[in-house]
Amino acid sequence: MNFIKNILKSRTEKDEIFFVEIKKIIGFKPNSLKYYKKAFTHSSVKKTTSSGKSLNYERLEFLGDAILSSTIAIYLFNEIPLGTEGDLTQMRSKIVSREHLNEIGKDLSLINHIVSNVPKKNFGNNIHGNIFEALTGAVFLDKGHLACEKFIHKTVIEPYVDIERLEGKITSYKSVLIEWCQKVKKRINYEVYEDTGNDALKHFSVKLFVDDEILSKGRATSKKKAEEIASKRAYYKLQDVITL
Repeated sequence: MNFIKNILKSRTEKDEIFFVEIKKIIGFKPNSLKYYKKAFTHSSVKKTTSSGKSLNYERLEFLGDAILSSTIAIYLFNEIPLGTEGDLTQMRSKIVSREHLNEIGKDLSLINHIVSNVPKKNFGNNIHGNIFEALTGAVFLDKGHLACEKFIHKTVIEPYVDIERLEGKITSYKSVLIEWCQKVKKRINYEVYEDTGNDALKHFSVKLFVDDEILSKGRATSKKKAEEIASKRAYYKLQDVITL
């Protein structure tokens, strides 16, 4: 009887709109909105349970990351029967890379649904991938493993995964450059310095040197990103001579 009452219990107009939006994103009707509400709740809201536990997307992000990784691993295992452990690991890394998940989160416009006390313009790029992982975790808890696999196939594998294309995709231009420089006995160095400029967020600029010559520059909100941007620019300058 209580179960029937819960089904018949009317949702608020706001919840009804959220229900429709989530249904469009995941491809089927959600059973319980509580998981999805949590998946879109940023820690800046400082929402807690009655016992004081934090209510935000971070735990769901952890869960979603693990489920994505295992689902992609199973897919690759079946699709590439002759792939070695190293091959499969590299392929999985490319598919579930932060850059790739950020792309997916952006394409799904997930940031439009986030509840936060931080202006959206102040979020780093990784917010898109973080929310996508949290949403994956929410689908798993709400609908179960099989439904979550279908969600991952619909949002990740079918629209984005091309085995042949991914086999030639570079996931780290910095790693490629370092390996090449070691091979041809060249010195590579990254000079990083803080560069806030007129931006509200702190930025870092990078100069990439090869044999003491500035080859490229990069600028981003983290040192790692700035180094990767500089590395990508350097790679395209040197791609005719780089062999690994």
